[in-house]
Amino acid sequence: MGTFRQRPRLVLVALVVVTVLTPPARADQGPTQLDLNTAASNSSDWLHANHDYGGQRFVDVTEINRRNAGSLRAACTYRIEDGNPFHSNPVVYRGVLYVTTPYSTIALDATTCRMRWRHTRKPKIRETFPHNGGVAVKSGKVIRGTRDGYLLALDAESGRVVWERVVADAAKGETFTMPPVVFENRIIVGPAGNEVPIQGWVGAFSLDNGEPLWRFHTMPRSGEPGADTWTSTGAVIGGGAVWTPFSLDPDRALVFVPVGNPAPALNGDARPGSNLYTNSLVVLDARTGTLMWHYQATPNDTHDWDLTQVSPLFSADVKGERRRLVTVTGKDGLLRVLDRESRERVYEVAVTRRENAEAPLTQEGVHVCPGGLGGVQRNGPAFSPRTNMLYVASVEWCGTFKKFETVVHTMGALYFGGAWRTDAPEQARGWLTAIDASTGAVKWRYASGRPMLAGVTTTSADVLFTGELDGLFLVLDARDGTVLFRHPVGGAMNGGVVTYQLAGKQYVAVTSGAAHIYWRVPVAAATVTIFTLAAMGPQGD
Repeated sequence: MGTFRQRPRLVLVALVVVTVLTPPARADQGPTQLDLNTAASNSSDWLHANHDYGGQRFVDVTEINRRNAGSLRAACTYRIEDGNPFHSNPVVYRGVLYVTTPYSTIALDATTCRMRWRHTRKPKIRETFPHNGGVAVKSGKVIRGTRDGYLLALDAESGRVVWERVVADAAKGETFTMPPVVFENRIIVGPAGNEVPIQGWVGAFSLDNGEPLWRFHTMPRSGEPGADTWTSTGAVIGGGAVWTPFSLDPDRALVFVPVGNPAPALNGDARPGSNLYTNSLVVLDARTGTLMWHYQATPNDTHDWDLTQVSPLFSADVKGERRRLVTVTGKDGLLRVLDRESRERVYEVAVTRRENAEAPLTQEGVHVCPGGLGGVQRNGPAFSPRTNMLYVASVEWCGTFKKFETVVHTMGALYFGGAWRTDAPEQARGWLTAIDASTGAVKWRYASGRPMLAGVTTTSADVLFTGELDGLFLVLDARDGTVLFRHPVGGAMNGGVVTYQLAGKQYVAVTSGAAHIYWRVPVAAATVTIFTLAAMGPQGD
């Protein structure tokens, strides 16, 4: 069971050095705050990592439909020549597509794949995890985090550096892998590094120059609310890092944060207590960082079951009453829907195989589903108001977990306090599950021979775009899961899949390349492929 608490907390942080390298980008270049607020109704841009602040990943476009999806073709490709894991979620604004690798930020023509500019940055301090989830855009700036703890603002027109500022402690292993979210003049972001382990936080920084504005500790410091849920038996403890997109309610200025696991990841005996705010949905005032409420999905986690997604935010009729809801998913393989007003759990649904999920770990080992690489990973569910369904991709991959009798922390090594081993790669598979958003009833499932990690996007034409880890771009009928189109893209699909309409023509941009940790899948250089209809196909149903 999850738990709720409501405790305000605000922590200001010290100013750090900023380097300004070019004149400021012009605010009138956009997108504006109004553009970001209304992104859910925008079909020509894809302004957030998950399309809109609420992360619904639904676009009102109809050119590609169930009858003509088989006529799709790859209109162009851009090969980035980077072999790192490619998890980037593209952002599209005014016909330009922005995408990232660990070191590069790239602007492409969103119809032809022609490169407009590419900025490549060499790290200045210690580097950690080699992946990056994408950018945020506002007021003529493209914002991203780096492996060595910097925030970077680039001019959207030229790619020149406007400012850069070190805001995370790379010496401690803090690193940015998530796409930031920008609200008003605040860049809201937090570092990854649960298994280093860092002590997690989420912060806001000025869009003008990166100056710190507020900080919330997702692993409370001594004397802060929630600190009493942690006890150390003498072992090093940490966690509470973040590494996947946030969602946001702009009308109420609330940011929804998915917080990762505690450390040591597999040994709860070393850190007695519920370990707030790990494995939790944390809702903060986006202007001040004050805690408004939280829901802890897995207290005292012992399976490395990060909470990975707190989107979409949506509304649906539940037992005849219209309710404001939020979807919460993670590596434990459960989809939970919470009421954003009452904060009660409306329902939960298993979206992958779950076995021995409640069994305590032993030194001999326990076979558990999902394993350490299972459940819902980097990309969250989509919501279609037309079908009133949630669509969520997941991984079925079990494994054996052991906890160690003695917990030892070694600098430079990942810190688990135990060990986990996945089952053979041949036993891993994936699911795409369609769920009635009002009741939690499963409407249909698509089974994949490999884990499903790619973004999921649906449209008002009742088609669904996603991808498979074996390198196939996939189009399904959103009503019943019928496969409408498959096309190889060369590399594993585990990043963003976005759609938009320019000059009356609909495009679908997909990312492919290498996948983090997943074996026996096609490996290729990071690539963006843009699909369109080969010719004007049949319209309507």
